[in-house]
Amino acid sequence: MHVSTFAHEAFLPFDSKGLQDRPLFVQILRTFAIWLALWIFVATMFVGQDVARRLFFDDPELWKEVRFWTMRVVLSAALALIILRLGASFPLEKRVWVRRTSLHVLFSLCFGVVRTGLEAVIYSHLASGWGPGYEWANSAGSAFALLMIFAFHQAVITYWFILVLQTAVRYYDKFQERAEAALRLELNAAELRTQVTQAQLGALKMQLQPHFLFNTLNAIMGMVRTGEVQQAERALSRFSDLLRAVLDDMDAQEVTLERELTYLQLYLAIEQMRFSDRLVVHVKADPDLLDAAVPHMALQPVAENAVRHGIGCSIARGAIDVRVSRMGSKLRITVKNTGGTARIGPPPGWGLGLTNLRARLNQLYGSEAELRMECTDGGAAVEVIVPYRRHVTVTAPAVSMESVPP
Repeated sequence: MHVSTFAHEAFLPFDSKGLQDRPLFVQILRTFAIWLALWIFVATMFVGQDVARRLFFDDPELWKEVRFWTMRVVLSAALALIILRLGASFPLEKRVWVRRTSLHVLFSLCFGVVRTGLEAVIYSHLASGWGPGYEWANSAGSAFALLMIFAFHQAVITYWFILVLQTAVRYYDKFQERAEAALRLELNAAELRTQVTQAQLGALKMQLQPHFLFNTLNAIMGMVRTGEVQQAERALSRFSDLLRAVLDDMDAQEVTLERELTYLQLYLAIEQMRFSDRLVVHVKADPDLLDAAVPHMALQPVAENAVRHGIGCSIARGAIDVRVSRMGSKLRITVKNTGGTARIGPPPGWGLGLTNLRARLNQLYGSEAELRMECTDGGAAVEVIVPYRRHVTVTAPAVSMESVPP
């Protein structure tokens, strides 16, 4: 329903879509009952005036006025249905308002004549033999002539009053219907935007995961080629743990910081086996921040970039420092490699991993997230800044951080 059920039943019984499941005869009776109640309310005020006047003049025949008004109330309620039917069949609409208005002018005049004629016939039967004061109603002809003078205009006004109210209710109903349609369209558009965003994020994750898997497998293959079989076996074991943990959250766009650090340490444990004499890892995070929400697989491409452009390009011993801190409403994660070859000038290229991460941050957080990279003496630093908020559902890590060797 776009307007109240009462308004529908009172003014739109013949064109209400919301009431079509009800039999027409039942609906007509309900509408008649509503208009009968309305006319009783109106008649009560006029009868009260007539009764008060008759009481003032000590007229004992009060029931005569009640009889006349009862007839008018029932007749008015019945004729209201005719007006509503004409209004539903020939609604006043903007594109045909001149023709429809002219048509309803003719209808209102005919309605006035018909109503006046019906009242005259009823009055002539009710008033016969009532004595002085009612001679005008002794015949239908004389009653009709008198009522055409005193009651015809009331009938025409009543017609237009009901028609205008019906038109107002119909237009309000259409306005509500358009508003609801616009709201549904907006909700559908918002849902579609959400689905597109989720699809884009899913595509970015699907692009990142094979890239990460191939690079990690290549690192393990390097151990095998150099004869480090035991190291390769341990790396495969860690890789299996990492793969299991990543697949557990495959459909998630965000995970807890604790779980993301688990992925990171599992990945760096593999790289430590590869560069056992040259790579040291330091991870520092406030325990109160471990339940913060961060993008899934956000730190692995950053750490991979640090290993490739830092430790992997240098024969000197180096370290990867991971620091997590809170800056007001922001969470800052810094991954810094030290001990590598010093760089001067712009930082190295973003590569697929960091480009992918920047696109995901933009999709998830818009302008509230940042990805920064700068060169430092002997290395480079990457900062991931996201809005701070606690993760809604905290999932226990598939592999605890304590199980990862330093």
